Amino acid sequence: MSVSGLSRVGAAVWRAVARLVPAGRRDWVAAVWAEAPEVPPGLRRLAWRAGGVRLLAREAVMVRRIGGLLLFAVAAGLVVRVTWPGSSASVDTPVDRVYAITMVLLLAGLPLLARWFLGPPDNRPARRLRVGCYAVLLALIPATVAVDQFATTPPRGGADLRVYLLVAGRSSRTPWGGGIVLLVIMALYVAAILWMTSRRSRVAPATLAVGTGAGLALGLVMYAVAPLGLSKDATNPWLPGSDIDPLMLLAWLLVLGAPVAAAVIADRHYTASSSSPPSVGARIRQVMAAGLLVSLTGALVVDVLGTGTTAVMLREAWLRNWLYHGQHLLYGVQNLSADLRTVPAIAYGHQLTGSVDASAFNFICVAFPLIALVLSALAALILWGDATAGQGHPRPGGGGPPGPEPAPGGQLAGTR
Repeated sequence: MSVSGLSRVGAAVWRAVARLVPAGRRDWVAAVWAEAPEVPPGLRRLAWRAGGVRLLAREAVMVRRIGGLLLFAVAAGLVVRVTWPGSSASVDTPVDRVYAITMVLLLAGLPLLARWFLGPPDNRPARRLRVGCYAVLLALIPATVAVDQFATTPPRGGADLRVYLLVAGRSSRTPWGGGIVLLVIMALYVAAILWMTSRRSRVAPATLAVGTGAGLALGLVMYAVAPLGLSKDATNPWLPGSDIDPLMLLAWLLVLGAPVAAAVIADRHYTASSSSPPSVGARIRQVMAAGLLVSLTGALVVDVLGTGTTAVMLREAWLRNWLYHGQHLLYGVQNLSADLRTVPAIAYGHQLTGSVDASAFNFICVAFPLIALVLSALAALILWGDATAGQGHPRPGGGGPPGPEPAPGGQLAGTR
């Protein structure tokens, strides 16, 4: 490679590194770059630029960002390795491979686009929310693939095949259609989280904290209600019968009340922390962001916990025996003849029912945001109506419509 080629490579490396520099240090970067032409061309100029890159790499923020990129690359590689089935007979194997690779590319590419066009997160709650959501999504990829592979791989024969035809044979979904819908849902989740944690969105740190906290509570309660999906065939293993009724009531209260409560609290925090009365548009932004964040966080929490529990149950007999202790017969096994209700068939029925019912978590990921958007929009309309009505109220101090102006002689105009 010629000297000019080396210079072009050095310039490209410098521009790439400069994008990772904090905004407060970019003037210093520009100064170092501007002084490079003063150095004699060739290897000496290339060494000058390499020294500048080395100094930039010592910045604490740079170290964190480079470390975060390396950790993400390692985690993404492990995710692809774990989710890549060997010789599976599942019809969804190509779909799962495309899903895993596309999700990793989305998680790697969308943050870069968000940083360039929307700005990076500028507060601690925003950074923590991004890291938490990325950890959840990376853990969700292998769990989703493992559960889907089990649910779409028919056994060779015997009682297991009859159970499979009774349980999994009822669903008539197209593999590519379900995979595309799931990718669109997760892409919208990533885009929404990146937007609300960006600098340009102007969502207050208190709003992010309130919405995330309420969403965590909602997700944990929903997971306790439905740890293995929602279905009439599978009951809650640790709260059977009417024991789950109080928790179900709490779950409904959180689904319908948590977005509204988070919106009200976020609006009060935002109004109290502002030095001057904020505009109605800024308050509505906080209300909508808090309500939506509750649903996004809650749906992600219940999805990763429920799908992860199902994926572990498929492999670990101790968890399956703990969840379904005793002679707990699910749909499919109940329809077998008595001579086919063996211990392996019962265990396979539990595994298959859990893997099929886990698809309900995808419905939760759609339903929760829709409910939250409707409730948050109602709260925003109420806020806008109150603000509009307040503008038409008479001014304090006995104000009202102004009377006739006094005439120059001290009398009111129009009087004698």
